Amino acid sequence: MPRPFRFGVNLMNPAPSDTWRAKCRRAEQLGYDVILVPDHLGMPAPFPALVAAAQATRRPRVGTFVLNTGFWNPALLAREVATTDVLTGGRLELGLGAGYVRVEHEAAGLPFGSPRERVDQLRRTVEELERLLTSEEHLPRPQQRPRVPLLIGGNGDRVLRLTAEHADIAAFTGATSVPGSTTGELTPIAADDLDQRVARYRALTAGREKPAELNLLIQMVTVTEDRAAALAPLLERRPDFTLEQALELPILLLGTVEQIAAQVRAQRERYGFSYLAVLEPYMEAFAPVMAELRGA
Repeated sequence: MPRPFRFGVNLMNPAPSDTWRAKCRRAEQLGYDVILVPDHLGMPAPFPALVAAAQATRRPRVGTFVLNTGFWNPALLAREVATTDVLTGGRLELGLGAGYVRVEHEAAGLPFGSPRERVDQLRRTVEELERLLTSEEHLPRPQQRPRVPLLIGGNGDRVLRLTAEHADIAAFTGATSVPGSTTGELTPIAADDLDQRVARYRALTAGREKPAELNLLIQMVTVTEDRAAALAPLLERRPDFTLEQALELPILLLGTVEQIAAQVRAQRERYGFSYLAVLEPYMEAFAPVMAELRGA
């Protein structure tokens, strides 16, 4: 039996306190299961934003999506995680990634290592957090035991291996960095390539006692009767994609509510994605799709 759907929204736009809380309450009203905050300069600081989100709502969990481990000292991060988990009533989910935006590191005066160095830092952070946050001697202690649920995001072989070893949630991007970009520009990867990444992850988890939840970050949601017109700007940027290939991209949800719901069900069958996160600009557009999928 497939895992039930779960839905998150990644809130990226800074806002005054009242506006932020109202936005979080609206996400709860629409039916989102998780309120998420990313870790980019120019966007809200994740931990205080999540505490405020939890105070404004009752039902949704809250999560980082995802922390750039190059920004964080593991011991200081453990303090933030434990405190936030307590202040949110044990509703925190911790998302970690290796980071991919060079200009943010430069603006913060932090080194931007090679891909290997960034994944090494991610591994060190995961292992140190696990050691600290599961220790009865570590203060402060998180509310959730034995630990706060861990999400790791990324598609590369070494990240997938780390995810297979440690994560409760495996987050796939469905996109890759544009070669040479320093600003984090992303481009979609083809559906078949994502098949290969998921297959690689599944091979690494062979024998794992408890399967992880599989997550996908959706980059666009457009409710429309004309899917081809909605895709025209992408096809101009990516002439190597045919219309049929673009319509199959898992990170783009376009069509009527019924068509999008059918696409989401098909992707759960094909890849195993049961936990979908959408970006803030699409929070309202995705709501009727969630309603269509509830109980599916």
